[in-house]
Amino acid sequence: MKWLDKDVLYTVIFGTETPAGRRFDIALIVAILLSMVVLLLDSIGSIRAQYGPWLYGLEWGFTLLFTVEFGLRIWCAQSRSAYLRSFYGIIDLLAVLPTYLAIFIPGASFLLMVRLLRVLRVFRVLKLIRYVDEANLLMRSLYQSRRKILVFFSSLFILVTLFGSLLYVVEGPENGFTSIPTGIYWAIVTITTVGFGDITPQTWLGRGIAAVTMLMGYAIIAVPTGIITAELGREMRREYSRRHCPQCDRSGHERDAKFCNHCGAELEPPNNKV
Repeated sequence: MKWLDKDVLYTVIFGTETPAGRRFDIALIVAILLSMVVLLLDSIGSIRAQYGPWLYGLEWGFTLLFTVEFGLRIWCAQSRSAYLRSFYGIIDLLAVLPTYLAIFIPGASFLLMVRLLRVLRVFRVLKLIRYVDEANLLMRSLYQSRRKILVFFSSLFILVTLFGSLLYVVEGPENGFTSIPTGIYWAIVTITTVGFGDITPQTWLGRGIAAVTMLMGYAIIAVPTGIITAELGREMRREYSRRHCPQCDRSGHERDAKFCNHCGAELEPPNNKV
């Protein structure tokens, strides 16, 4: 049977250029949304008490369906290891894993809400690849900023540790600062301008330190934004193709590339339309 042919299955499961591929993705998205409805209903106590066995059976039915689909994706993928390491490969695995974990860990099935991320395939089905490419552009910018962000958070950790330790010394346990970790927690809440108010300095010196911490918080928040914005601007200035890989959905390939530089899958023909 031609449906058992790996190339045919690959075209249907990973591609959206054929009618069969579009129908498959649409059916998959509908199944994902229905499984989310079942999960939401199961979280309502009154509905679960009345229809619990039915909801349990439906959930296992969807899980088995997605398990078979995941197995077919692995079997027909041009590069199985690359697919399993890709964003969608990890999400596809997480979409079925919690139900099996729930056998040993009660309540783990509610982690199945991660299935909602699989609906991102609707961008491919509806020919909204431009938005997927924009998301890939943002991810590349975050990746290029990783070292600067690491240095920033390392410096921030040192800063909140110093402020937390200082407030512990100034305020002491009698004012709620029972330990240095508690002081660090206060410093993080203050410097990020969250301000829960569960711990507050009572002395004038402590309030003065808190005021300095708050003012520094406003300046610090702008740092990672500037780093990411700069990298995003650099990425946008580079000439990237709008082509994407049908297997791992990565973009950024050269215009004359025939295979994905991430997973090795064959690329779709270039789209020259603006």
